[in-house]
Amino acid sequence: QVQLVESGGGLVQAGGSLRLSCAASGRTFSSYVMGWFRQAPGKEREFVARISWSGGNTLYADSVKGRFTISRDNAKNTVYLQMNSLKPEDTAVYYCAANHTVVNGQTRYEYDYWGQGTQVTVSS
Repeated sequence: QVQLVESGGGLVQAGGSLRLSCAASGRTFSSYVMGWFRQAPGKEREFVARISWSGGNTLYADSVKGRFTISRDNAKNTVYLQMNSLKPEDTAVYYCAANHTVVNGQTRYEYDYWGQGTQVTVSS
């Protein structure tokens, strides 16, 4: 099992940047595929990005491609989401997720473990 704790959310103006972190417990972090999802009020939880065990393979939602970067530090048991050029439509609760294996990692049902979420609010 793995426990996930997100941090780094907050209020930022449009065009600004934030870096989210997700710290994982356990000694097998490097064996998990990690993903970031977000959920805005009244909307379904949607895929943002995911990263492979080694960090060598990443995938992004079209809505964030070129603005967000997912990365991981297996020595620190942490995955990051660097968010640049933020837009008001990026406002949501951001969740990190983990699983040993995924098909492509773009759906929430592929992940067994979730953090509690961190709020990101982008003002116009």
